[in-house]
Amino acid sequence: MPIDRKDTRWNGWGWVKAHNPLEGREPAFSWMAQALGTGALPHTPATKLEEISLSATRLGAKRATLAAIAEVRDDTYERASHTRGKSYLDLLKLRAGDLSDAPDAVVYPKTADEIVRVLAWASAERVAVVPFAGGSSVVGGLTGSAKGFDATIALDLTSMDKFISIDKTSLTATAEAGIYGVDFEAALNAQGFKHGHHPQSFEFSTLGGWIAASGAGQQSNAYGRAGDWFAGATVATAKGLWRLPALPASAAGPDLRALIVGSEGAFGVITEATVRIHAVPKASDYAAYLFPNFASGAEVVRRMVQAELPTATMRLSDADETYFFQAFGKAGGPPTFKDTLQARYLSARGMGDKPCAMILGFEGDQDRVDYGVSAARKLIRACGGIGVGRSPANRWYQGRFHGPYSRDPMMDRGLGVDTLETATTWSNIDALWKAVRGALDAAMRSKTGHGIVLAHISHAYHDGASLYFTYVWPRDLADPISQWRAIKAAASDALVAAGGTITHHHGVGEDHLPWLEAEKGATGIGVLRAVKRELDPAGVMNPGKMVI
Repeated sequence: MPIDRKDTRWNGWGWVKAHNPLEGREPAFSWMAQALGTGALPHTPATKLEEISLSATRLGAKRATLAAIAEVRDDTYERASHTRGKSYLDLLKLRAGDLSDAPDAVVYPKTADEIVRVLAWASAERVAVVPFAGGSSVVGGLTGSAKGFDATIALDLTSMDKFISIDKTSLTATAEAGIYGVDFEAALNAQGFKHGHHPQSFEFSTLGGWIAASGAGQQSNAYGRAGDWFAGATVATAKGLWRLPALPASAAGPDLRALIVGSEGAFGVITEATVRIHAVPKASDYAAYLFPNFASGAEVVRRMVQAELPTATMRLSDADETYFFQAFGKAGGPPTFKDTLQARYLSARGMGDKPCAMILGFEGDQDRVDYGVSAARKLIRACGGIGVGRSPANRWYQGRFHGPYSRDPMMDRGLGVDTLETATTWSNIDALWKAVRGALDAAMRSKTGHGIVLAHISHAYHDGASLYFTYVWPRDLADPISQWRAIKAAASDALVAAGGTITHHHGVGEDHLPWLEAEKGATGIGVLRAVKRELDPAGVMNPGKMVI
């Protein structure tokens, strides 16, 4: 069922009533300040909504004609909660009380026909349309651009959240695009099936958003990423409904379904989708392992995926990420006897002071899981790794959607926190890891004096893997936006130069758009522009995204 926006943070992540994981953790902030080489961290609370003056809507008389088509809301909370997404830049502006990008109204369509009519109205009235559902974009994918338009509306799809049907023979399911991931998975589970797409945004993202962003869940090794499980859709465009049939395969020219995956609302609005599903697995096994260095762990990941072991999750943290989460979690307490014994044990096993941790998961029938675990352990031992039990992995699994809740309290203490992700071939993975780490470290030292860079392999493939970076730095309270732009540009330049994609699963949005042509080429950008002109001749669909 749709989420009441007032139950979620309009200028941060998650539920309003969710527990603050860093509440009362002053020793952790002291540890962070020491790690960053700075003094005591300042208190930098966000501006409250009641302290902000929102500009008047620009729709004027157009509002009445729009309201004749679909439900329109334009109260302060609706407009504020549909201003931007959840990127670092988005939150900087929202926390500062900058609602200059607020939509003039929020439209809640209930049918595909209503969306087609809204798009026709917007094209005729020169009103920009930003498709919006979970609002979890972390790359500036939901910024409303009024440049060249009379007004901007957010098109909220969460009223279109019906679970339509399931084909138990073909193993496909169809639902409206605005259904939240939690509800979609629950509807499938009730009938003995599973979709398996579980991104970190799972609680607050939708089926249509996953496809539009070309997302990848944390168990994509078993269940695939959006391009793998997407089978077909109905898309509302400014020219009418476009139906893409759910076929297992076709040689009838280029597969036009690929134009929708990763299109970020620039070509049209996904109204319903058919996706591939699976039976609920009968068994699972999640365990943690340690490696003496990142290279040996990466070698195991490569060997496992190329040997086609039936993994669901392979997450390898580098030494700094492994150390950070352990040290930050224990900050403020003295080493225990258990800590001392553990350190001696790891040293005796050749792990050194800063090992690299891996979370490895298998899902399927019992025989398949048992085979995978047995084969994986042999590879792990051969590469110098050791098992440390199921408890750390189970804790990760239970809390795998909680990570984003730490960002807001860190921003409340003058810290900058952001992430980026990329992918490359196995032969280039080490070089890319070092290049991006080095660029982030140098940029943060230049702009802040110091910073922390963490990285892990998040998704693995036959020919390569994704690297996911988290970076933390003391925020420039006078000009945090310029500071972030410099750090982001340095990292993006480095990863492109080192042969990585500008994004693996977060999408392009506004944040990555300057580097898109370097990957697609001038001809590729021309193709995207031609598609945009054909499907959205007035250019009203999420302007400033994907193509300019």
